[in-house]
Amino acid sequence: MTIRLPGAGGALRTYEPRTEPLAVTPGTPFTSRTVFSAAHVVADPFADVSPDSPAAVDWDATLAFRRHLWSHGLGVAEAMDTAQRGMGLDWAGAAELIRRSAAEAKSVGGRIACGVGTDQIASGSLAEVRAAYEEQLALVEESGAQAILMASRALAAAASGPEDYLEVYGHLLRQAAEPVVLHWLGPMFDPALEGYWGSADLDAATDTFLDVIAAHPDKVDGIKVSLLDAQREIDIRRRLPKGVRCYTGDDFNYPELIAGDEQGFSHALLGIFDPLGPLAAQAVRVLDTGDVQGFRDLLDPTVGLSRHLFQTPTRFYKTGVVFLAWLAGHQSHFAMVGGLQSARSLPHFATAYELADGLGLFPDPKLAEERMKTLLSMYGVNQ
Repeated sequence: MTIRLPGAGGALRTYEPRTEPLAVTPGTPFTSRTVFSAAHVVADPFADVSPDSPAAVDWDATLAFRRHLWSHGLGVAEAMDTAQRGMGLDWAGAAELIRRSAAEAKSVGGRIACGVGTDQIASGSLAEVRAAYEEQLALVEESGAQAILMASRALAAAASGPEDYLEVYGHLLRQAAEPVVLHWLGPMFDPALEGYWGSADLDAATDTFLDVIAAHPDKVDGIKVSLLDAQREIDIRRRLPKGVRCYTGDDFNYPELIAGDEQGFSHALLGIFDPLGPLAAQAVRVLDTGDVQGFRDLLDPTVGLSRHLFQTPTRFYKTGVVFLAWLAGHQSHFAMVGGLQSARSLPHFATAYELADGLGLFPDPKLAEERMKTLLSMYGVNQ
C-alpha cells in the first residue's frame, strides 16, 4: 500500500508506509539520567470556542497521555511551552492542568515538575512580576510538584538590566520550599524573551544566569537551557556549581548532549520527547548500561524529525507534536487550543508523517496512514 504526499514545491510523491512499529516496551527506571518530557494538551474538539477564548481542554485525553509517558519511565514537565503556555493556554487553564496532573502523578507514582511563570499579568512593575511568580510558585508547591521557574515576558519588559533579574530570581529562590529548575528559553521559542537576563549579548546574559545560580546553589536542582546552541550549553554545564544539574532543552542536539563527554553530561527536559517518548526511554535504558554507541544508534536517527518539527518559526513546533499524537492514536482528533493546528503547512505535515513513520513511532502504522489520508483529502489530495 502506498500514499501520495505533497512536497514543498507542490508536486506529489509516492511513499510506502512501514507495516510494523518499532518494538519498544516499558522497562525499569532510569539510573544514569533524569529525563522529563514536556507534554502537550489535548483540546476539546466539541467546545464552541474561538481562537481568543480560554482554552477548552479534553482532560481525560490529556491525562491519559501523561500516563503514557509515565508508563515508559519518563517524568512529565507540565504546563510548559509545549502545553501551549502563552500560546492558547492561559494561567487559569495552566493552573487547572497543574492541579489535575499533579494529582494524577501522585496516584500512579509518576515524576512531575510544573512551570511557574507570570502569565496572569501581561505586563507590570517588578513588584507585580514578583507577586505573579509567587502566586504560581505557591500553587505548584501546594500541588506537590517540583517547580520550574520559567522565563517571564513581563520580567523581560520590566527589567532595566541584569540587577533586576538578580533581585527577582534571588527573592523567589530564597522563598522556594524545595530546589527548583531554572529555565532559560531563547527568543527562537518566544520572541518576547529577547535580551533575557538583562542583555542581548549571550555571553553577558550567561554570566548573569550563572550569578543567580552561584548565589543560591542549594535552591537550584538544575537548569534547563533552550537556546539550540550545543556548545553554549556545554560551556554553561561546565561552569555549574557541584550538584546543580543541566537539563538539555536543545531539540536540535540532544543525543550528543545527553551522551556527554569526559567532563560531564546533560540530563533532559525536552519537547521532542513528547512524540519520541517510548523510543527515547529505550535509548536511555541502553545508556544506563554504559552503551553510549547503542544509545546514539537509537536516538541519532530521530534528530531529522526533531529539526523538522522545530524549524523556524520554532514556536510552532507544538503543531507538529500534536499532529503526531493524533496519528499515533493518543487522541481522536487533530484540533488544538487556540486553533493552532493551522500553524503549519500540508507539506510540513507530510514530511513529519514520513519521518515519524520511518522511525516506527506509530503503534498502529495503518491507523496513522488512514488518518494522514483523511487530512490529505481535506486539502484536496485524493489517493
